[in-house]
Amino acid sequence: MIRFLIGILALGSSCVSSLAAEADDAGPPPMRFEWHTEGPAERCGTACRAWISAVGYITEDTARDFDVFAKDNNVRGAALVLDSPGGVVLAALELGRAIRRFDMTTTVGKTIVLPSNDDVARARISADATCESMCAFVLLGGTRRYVPPEAHVLVHMIWLGDRAKHAQEASYTAGELGLVQRDIGSIARYTVEMGGGIELLETALRVPPWEPLYVLGADEIQRLHLTTLDRLSDEDIRPVAAQPAPALASSNALATVAATQGGND
Repeated sequence: MIRFLIGILALGSSCVSSLAAEADDAGPPPMRFEWHTEGPAERCGTACRAWISAVGYITEDTARDFDVFAKDNNVRGAALVLDSPGGVVLAALELGRAIRRFDMTTTVGKTIVLPSNDDVARARISADATCESMCAFVLLGGTRRYVPPEAHVLVHMIWLGDRAKHAQEASYTAGELGLVQRDIGSIARYTVEMGGGIELLETALRVPPWEPLYVLGADEIQRLHLTTLDRLSDEDIRPVAAQPAPALASSNALATVAATQGGND
């Protein structure tokens, strides 16, 4: 049975509740992993950096997809930018552990593809992006973590996905409640394992699925160890020379450190 945190976009005082219906009815696009290179090329020259974008919904296949990607690419020590509405609980935890095994840096950003005059997919990042629900726990998987001030990290209570839209009217069996309890225990163990503050899980469990996601404040993000860096440095994003050349046809992107720290699309 699919078990996940329901994503409802909450920015400031606005709430787009239709995203929950979209997730149930059509399903958001599954998460994809793609290499990208900093641009424009004339700006960074021979020092252009490369990174991996992780964009979309975390499905039961996402951790397996990442394993395949990692076998074909040198991901060790690379930067991973997250732009996700969350997804399946256990798959998210498995993905987070894989990220930690590869000693990766995680951050939050909306990828923007740039025009390019060469055969490389050039990109930048808008820091005005969201990491919702289980994405917050994937973020914890990074050995080094950075949440830009403009980014939004949102959390919510886990629930049985097929009844999240009508959670208060639905009925539940003892077995189903047991599954939820076990998932909560798995998230708690993972949070401690990754060095996060257990208050992150406590905060998520205060928000039922019929309410908007809770937006973590900057002080909470620091206190819960979702961010461990003041900024992204050259050591956190490796130069292109250390990476395979990304194809121009790639559809997702990460961006420059300067854009990560303040760029808005």
